Amino acid sequence: MDIKLTNGRKIIIKDKKYYEANLNHFERNGFFPVDQVKKEIKKTTLKDITDKVVQLKPKKKKARKKK
Repeated sequence: MDIKLTNGRKIIIKDKKYYEANLNHFERNGFFPVDQVKKEIKKTTLKDITDKVVQLKPKKKKARKKK
């Protein structure tokens, strides 16, 4: 019997016996069963996006001497 493990970026498949024998190793590396990871989906609004936008300042032109 196999078990799917994830660390947030990638998913690996290991034997359940191997996972239980090396539980500390997987937890130290950040791997947990996919079933335990709950994905929270939040709908964003236009206001949330516009609040995070940073207004950029216009670049200043440098004065160069003519030869």
